[in-house]
Amino acid sequence: MSAARSLKTPDELQAAGLVAPEGLDAIRSVAEHYTIAITPTVVSLIDRSDATDPIALQFVPDAAELVTTPEEREDPIGDAAHSPVKGIVHRYPDRVLLKAVHICPVYCRFCFRREMVGPQGDGTLAPDELATALAYIGDHPEIWEVILTGGDPLVLSPRRLAEIMRGLAAIEHVKIVRFHTRVPVVEPDRINEALIAALKESSKTVYVALHANHPREMTVEARAASARLVDAGFAMVSQTVLLKGINDDPAVLGDLMKAFVETRIKPYYLHHPDLAPGTSHFRMDIEEGQKIVSALRGNISGLCQPTYVLDIPGGHGKAVISANAVRGDGGCYSVSDFRGGEHRYPPE
Repeated sequence: MSAARSLKTPDELQAAGLVAPEGLDAIRSVAEHYTIAITPTVVSLIDRSDATDPIALQFVPDAAELVTTPEEREDPIGDAAHSPVKGIVHRYPDRVLLKAVHICPVYCRFCFRREMVGPQGDGTLAPDELATALAYIGDHPEIWEVILTGGDPLVLSPRRLAEIMRGLAAIEHVKIVRFHTRVPVVEPDRINEALIAALKESSKTVYVALHANHPREMTVEARAASARLVDAGFAMVSQTVLLKGINDDPAVLGDLMKAFVETRIKPYYLHHPDLAPGTSHFRMDIEEGQKIVSALRGNISGLCQPTYVLDIPGGHGKAVISANAVRGDGGCYSVSDFRGGEHRYPPE
């Protein structure tokens, strides 16, 4: 098996030393339900000597994925309830998701769209479906921002990306185009001149939201790929999922946020894990998450603070769930500092 190929089957994972022979049957059962792909870049980051390696836990399938809890659901954040045409999710007034593709270079084991992505998923929009999606955007002047997600939109060819950008360029009321991607981390060589040129096929302001969950993902190559995007004029923000056993430690999470800022990426959202099937082993209580996020405040720069959010199940949108530092009414408040101390405001 060539080292240049992504690993996509349980047998390939075993041959690469990522799955033990005695666990192969369980992993084959997982593969019957959920897609597998691990790029050579990600494989090179995995420490095979560490059974709790945070990179492996994100991408190597686990028998725990066969366990579905009662609260989990196939569409945990309610995309379908807000999809007026194929490929569009219009949940918030001024922005839409444009899901042009449902393929990813890697498949996260905690993915909230795991029922929709991969070769067995919702696929890539056909030309007529993309035209219908763009027409919907054009018919709704309240849409200020278009967010390309899926799937990972940067797996599309530069030609396809350029076509989408030209289509959006023709819609005057769209001012912002945002791409959600893991590509700079998991396949950094894909961020090349052709891709950058495709993203410039309009006069829109372009943001790139990079998904990474552990500081070891922010390699020299990932930082260089991100620098190519920033130097081309694209603003970058981050997205991270708070995951048990991977980044549920203030020091680890803080190092990741610092790595983003050092790479000129503004920390944006820290997501509480969604209720996707077979992902309960990644989730913690919201109270635990609040303690971790509170520990960041005051201990690392304000530039490094993400917003801790929960996507409310059923399609009701995001809620900020950071711990409330202010309590009281009538103009008198108790304020908590980052060390846990309580202070009266205004002072007596």
